Amino acid sequence: MDMEARAHGGQPDALRLWLRLLTCTQLIEKQVRSELRSQFGTTLPRFDLMAQLERSPEGLKMNELSRRMMVTGGNVTGITDQLAAEGLVDRVDVEGDRRAYRVLLTPKGRKAFQEMAASHAQWVVDAFAGLTDKEIAVLHKLLGKVKEHARQGPEVNA
Repeated sequence: MDMEARAHGGQPDALRLWLRLLTCTQLIEKQVRSELRSQFGTTLPRFDLMAQLERSPEGLKMNELSRRMMVTGGNVTGITDQLAAEGLVDRVDVEGDRRAYRVLLTPKGRKAFQEMAASHAQWVVDAFAGLTDKEIAVLHKLLGKVKEHARQGPEVNA
């Protein structure tokens, strides 16, 4: 039973909507995880780490990767070790800080990520194939309003 199925008609519409959003997110993420595993033999955390590095060609320190991915440093270290062993990322020293290093994609890693990213984008497009372009635009706009309201925080929204 998914989260949405636990909701009932007596609950506020906003709560039912929240549960539907969570359910949709989980279903799409499950599909993406499955496709990454079957087509590329990789995991979503590895893909996410490579995506962060793709956005930062100069590389990122481990603590920055951890912060951006919202996971512990230990998780990032384990994933980085795997990717480095496969030649997909390199570690380079940070000038002036002997304890730190930056992680960056190798050319092989960049090529592998670009292939995965193209497929990932198509999987997400496919996940929304049940909607028209207009429906997607309306949903995007409405969720933008929710995002803006949530960013303002409870003190502004009270």
